[in-house]
Amino acid sequence: MELKNPLLAVADMERSLAFYETVLGLRVVLDFGANKTLTGGLCLQTLDTWRSFLGTDQVAFGGNDAEIYFEEDRFDAFAERLSTLPIQYVHPVKEHRWGQRVVRFYDPDRHIIEVGENLAAVCRRFLDSGLTPEQTAERMDVSLEYVRKRL
Repeated sequence: MELKNPLLAVADMERSLAFYETVLGLRVVLDFGANKTLTGGLCLQTLDTWRSFLGTDQVAFGGNDAEIYFEEDRFDAFAERLSTLPIQYVHPVKEHRWGQRVVRFYDPDRHIIEVGENLAAVCRRFLDSGLTPEQTAERMDVSLEYVRKRL
């Protein structure tokens, strides 16, 4: 068994493609008309086709019960650029207890998108701030080996 791709049903394919390209820099790599695969493996499916696959018109958006997760090496630059775009936030940038900064927002169909600071960048940020590798491991609640592998 192998997981291949997450798939999101979308009400307006062109609007969704524009969002994912503008906000996250994703591009279409496979185009099957009603289904498009984007860089990174995310698939978008037209709502009408998705309904026909399921055999029902009962498809709900905005359930706040799942998300698509991305990591960004240049988190500060991404967050700054994001603040200039017309998006609806789930929450602004926040820092989790382990030190990783994240932001969550909705796509046009109210699927939650999370973009987190790359964990290697979190390690570097803590080390650059003067923490030792041991203190960084404790702060991030990871092993010292994990921190050392990211140096």
